[in-house]
Amino acid sequence: MGLDIRWPIGVMFVVIGVVLAGYGLMSDAAIYARTFGMNVNLIWGAVLAAFGILMIVLARLGSRAKQNSADDRPATTR
Repeated sequence: MGLDIRWPIGVMFVVIGVVLAGYGLMSDAAIYARTFGMNVNLIWGAVLAAFGILMIVLARLGSRAKQNSADDRPATTR
């Protein structure tokens, strides 16, 4: 199997995080009065995007480690 589940999870979280953070940047500051002025959408959008980037990095490192271990195996002759 060539597809690591961390790739689609990472991409999904990055996309959702960027959309949520973008909404937090573009929205009116008055809607954050209930959260004591904290821009919750921007904060959690950044957290989701960071988690997605972490998943993508881990998937890339995993594929590299898998490729390196396959290259290190001795060639078998029959």
